[in-house]
Amino acid sequence: MAQRAVWLISHEPGTPLCGTVRFSRRYPTVEKRAKVFNGASYVPIPEDGPFLKSLLFELRLLDEDKDFEESRDSCSHISKTSVYGLKVGGEELWPVVAFLKNGIVYACVPLVEQTLSPRPPLISISAISQGFEFLFGIQDFLHSSSKNDTELNTKLSQLPDLLLQACPFGTLLDANLQNSLDSINFASVSHPQKQPAWKAGTYKGKPQVSISITEKVNSMQYDKQDIADTWQVIGAVTCKCDLEGIMPNVTISLSLPTNGSPLQDILVHPCVTSLDSAILTSSSIDAMDDSAFSGPYKFPFSPPLESFNLCYYTSQVPVPPILGFYQMNEEGIQLKITANLKLHESVKNNFEFCEAHIPFYNRGPITHVEYKVSFGQLEVFREKSLLIWIIGQKFPKSMEISLSGTVTFGAKNHDKQPFDHICTGNTAYLKLRFRILDYTLTGCYADQHSVQVFASGKPKISTHRKLISSDYYIWNSKAPAPVTYGSLLL
Repeated sequence: MAQRAVWLISHEPGTPLCGTVRFSRRYPTVEKRAKVFNGASYVPIPEDGPFLKSLLFELRLLDEDKDFEESRDSCSHISKTSVYGLKVGGEELWPVVAFLKNGIVYACVPLVEQTLSPRPPLISISAISQGFEFLFGIQDFLHSSSKNDTELNTKLSQLPDLLLQACPFGTLLDANLQNSLDSINFASVSHPQKQPAWKAGTYKGKPQVSISITEKVNSMQYDKQDIADTWQVIGAVTCKCDLEGIMPNVTISLSLPTNGSPLQDILVHPCVTSLDSAILTSSSIDAMDDSAFSGPYKFPFSPPLESFNLCYYTSQVPVPPILGFYQMNEEGIQLKITANLKLHESVKNNFEFCEAHIPFYNRGPITHVEYKVSFGQLEVFREKSLLIWIIGQKFPKSMEISLSGTVTFGAKNHDKQPFDHICTGNTAYLKLRFRILDYTLTGCYADQHSVQVFASGKPKISTHRKLISSDYYIWNSKAPAPVTYGSLLL
């Protein structure tokens, strides 16, 4: 008996969605078991948005639900059990246990340890009874002594830690969540805090927390039919927590927009105290599917005094931020070059800087250049055999720019001119360098209001984001080029 996922949804009539997901938890290990047990009848757990819409529709809690719906309202579909089948993405997710109580919809998806076609009788699925017990236990915990929204929010924030004890890996051990809370509080009281050996001192001063998300994007582009372009995002979350106390506790949540790219291969700092299993099992090695965990990614930790990297991650974004091609041909004593760059429409068109470096290896100094640029300006470094195309802070409205021209070189001087073992003959590249502030390619962000700090004083919380190009190469499509492997193809 186990649960594949659980949701708490606040019913909010009059709002655009008529509800908000207040809490959700998926159990990837149970999901893998569901794939095996259900076989061809397996339906993956949807994202929170589609699940919210489908569930509220099925429960007739959407504002526009005034008309008769055959699939929901016919006599043959009258539900007396609070167990539903939800239409999501052209498939039906069943069984879903759900009920509305005190303005909150409690829902979970029990694991069915057999095929779902034909649909087995409810009495034979023991996980459904456990699902009801699980949801009633959460309901009792939330409303046993909650008198206002503040107390309710406090209890909702305690749920992630409580479920680690009460329902680890989707298997219910204790439906009375208050027992789990008491055991956590008893442990904290019974063991007074001591100065850990790895923490040399304590902070005294104004409390503040700084969170910085830096994403670096790599790309290898070839503009060739037989070689796939590759790209990848590597992110790092850096924190600096100036908080008083021996062992202050902080919880930071990283979130993604609806169309954000899931974070994968997450590595965390040793100070992180616990993690959702879905974070640990999200890997770029596995094929991407609809059940990929898309957050929020919660990191509870006790911070060191110095600045530290809370976590690293990778992500497979759908497209590179700038797509281009580069061509270089020898025509007598000259090189003819052509370059075209296009900024993807989804990328923020506001750079701190953006420039393209075009080096010429194993040749003499540049003696003459004739060129035409549709946007920006070109700088020539003759002795370094280098052209730098300065694009500036914005692409034009067309989002596309081009450069063409011819370059003439003088006699080689091996002591002064740049040399490279790979870029011989016409093998050459254009390298992009750029930085965009207050932006990440995955959409990842840290909401200031979701940061929880358990320490004396109210800290000032600041968040920053930036996207930086790393190894961003566009190779000459008219010559051989080194090939890299990537899991995403253009």
